[in-house]
Amino acid sequence: MMLFQDMAQDPAAADVMSEEKTLSVIDLIFNGGTGSVLIISVLFIMLFVALYIYFERIFAIKAASKIDGNFMNQIRDYVTNGNLDAAKLLCAQTDSPVARLTEKGVSRIGKPLDDINTAIENAGTLEVYKLEKNVSILATVAGAAPMIGFLGTVIGMILAFHEMATSGGQAEMGSLASGIYTAMTTTVAGLIVGIIAYIGYNHLVNRTDKVVHKMEANAVDFLDLLNEPL
Repeated sequence: MMLFQDMAQDPAAADVMSEEKTLSVIDLIFNGGTGSVLIISVLFIMLFVALYIYFERIFAIKAASKIDGNFMNQIRDYVTNGNLDAAKLLCAQTDSPVARLTEKGVSRIGKPLDDINTAIENAGTLEVYKLEKNVSILATVAGAAPMIGFLGTVIGMILAFHEMATSGGQAEMGSLASGIYTAMTTTVAGLIVGIIAYIGYNHLVNRTDKVVHKMEANAVDFLDLLNEPL
């Protein structure tokens, strides 16, 4: 009760206590010493790379998933009427993996069905590779960032124990602060970067799978079209 009464009587003292309890993220980073700043800088670069890849891929996948719902109907009409040039032109004007697979199949009409199927599968492999470009880097960041953070933890604890050893066990808390800061802040930073990269990676994999499923469905529709009796 006396403490609260003193704070009520002295607002300035309350402000000082409030300021002392407030610690910004910048303070957490730079109070950890050179080791903390170096490791967190590496983690920050990894976070920037992960975010760049995520947003670049998400826009690319979103663009690849767009296709006119009437596309296959038009292809069906052109192929049925024997107007293969118009079908190829439509595929060329439609910038999507589905259109490129269809164009590959249309260009091989007249050859054995197995050859057409193989050509579409090979083209599909290339399209999937394009969709998954650099996505593996996100998985690497998701695994490496926590380990780098834990490396900072080990380094920080080594510094703290070294300070205790060299001082004969009489080290002041202020002398240990740098090592402890390094241990705690790098662990948190590594986990944050790893979690963000992990979530981003799994989201991209999920979105890519949906596009691949759409490609496979349209490839099946096209092959069924070729099997239909004229």
